[in-house]
Amino acid sequence: MIQLGVVSQLPLLQGKADLMLLVLIAWGLQDPVKSPWEWGILGGIMISLVTATPFYVVMISYLVVILLARVARRRIWQMPLLVMLVLTFLGTLIFHLISIFVFQISGSVLPLKESLTLVTLPSALLNLLLAFPIYTIITDLARWLHPRELEI
Repeated sequence: MIQLGVVSQLPLLQGKADLMLLVLIAWGLQDPVKSPWEWGILGGIMISLVTATPFYVVMISYLVVILLARVARRRIWQMPLLVMLVLTFLGTLIFHLISIFVFQISGSVLPLKESLTLVTLPSALLNLLLAFPIYTIITDLARWLHPRELEI
């Protein structure tokens, strides 16, 4: 609801932030979270219901981003905020490139240069601006939902 009601009303050129993508990246980077896949599927279903983007584009993009987050969490566990920023940019790029490709195959005329400069890059900038607050909120939520056991 926040994405639909607030964030979608604050575009930069033609780009808009994708809060669900940011939440899924941040959730996938959390150590105590064992399986973010269900949330990726649920988020993909919710977003695909309210956008014109085909269902499979959203699902593939979100699940690829979660896969990248899980791999990065295991490999680069000391710098999660840097990984969040990198994955935010990559996730935005993956989502938009798959969308552009699918729309071009389906017959829509989307010039690649204009699509990247007017939609993808502004969306990436907005996502990068929101990445830190989203990561902080999701980290606190993960610690609250999965408290660490105290060793005596």
